[in-house]
Amino acid sequence: MTNSPTPSQRIDARIAELGDWRGATLKRLRALIHEAVPDVVEEWKWRGVPVWSRDGILCTGETYKAVVKMTFARGAALPDPARLFNASLEGRARRAIDVREGEAVDEEALKALIRAAAAVNAEAKG
Repeated sequence: MTNSPTPSQRIDARIAELGDWRGATLKRLRALIHEAVPDVVEEWKWRGVPVWSRDGILCTGETYKAVVKMTFARGAALPDPARLFNASLEGRARRAIDVREGEAVDEEALKALIRAAAAVNAEAKG
């Protein structure tokens, strides 16, 4: 039996292997997710995508060359008064936040969005 890494260890490794602004951004977003929903579950899905869940998927943390994309599974159902969502706006369910190098994210608004995602999942679960 092999000791395969936990999802959290895989996310740690992804952050380390990026070694640039994308890793630092993913690390900060991850910390904000944990601040907003302390009992969040970290998962590793779809051959290498960090996923944060509670009663279902809250959001993912994908890294691309030009952006770190935070996709909310039920983003279309979430209030976004700070207008953080800036990608995948045409979908019926998902919404995303693309963070580019040097961009700051309104951390309090993001934590409110993450808490809202957890509340929507809990309500859907019943």
